[in-house]
Amino acid sequence: MSTIGYARVSSYGQSLDVQLEKLKHCDRIFQEKQSGRSTDKRVQLALCVDYVRDGDTLVVTKLDRLARSTRDLLNILNTLEKKQVKLHVLDQQIDTSTPSGRLLVTMLGSIAEFENDLRKDRQADGIAHARKNGVKFGRKKALTDEQVQEMRQKRSEGLKIKELMTHYALSKASVYRALGVTATD
Repeated sequence: MSTIGYARVSSYGQSLDVQLEKLKHCDRIFQEKQSGRSTDKRVQLALCVDYVRDGDTLVVTKLDRLARSTRDLLNILNTLEKKQVKLHVLDQQIDTSTPSGRLLVTMLGSIAEFENDLRKDRQADGIAHARKNGVKFGRKKALTDEQVQEMRQKRSEGLKIKELMTHYALSKASVYRALGVTATD
């Protein structure tokens, strides 16, 4: 009977250090930097679930490190249950070896998914409101329409692409794009 840890952060800019410190008592730790939404890309989680055996305990620091949707959580819990592996969530003090622990993990998974859906809805509302008020998203154009016309005029007068790149401080691709031509034209 082993204690197996699983640690995950969503992006490469985040650190696993806090989770790894809490999981240092585990016999083995699987870790990855991957979004919780992409179940097929969480290779270390798949290896971890495959690795655990009857009587083992899978330990995570928080429930959202394991799954981001109730369906995903229930699938993982079902797999662990079939393998007779317990789940222990440190920060929420959940232990699925007890009936109340199994109930609590399912309820918290549903609440976490609900909160995530609310956040997405608020974000979409905020973006729609900003667009309605004239906010433009995305990168600002490198050149004004007048500068593009000026560039086309200079090119027609024989100015080389390298000279246009220097004059407008643009890459070769940006110059060609502004001119509306391809590199082979």
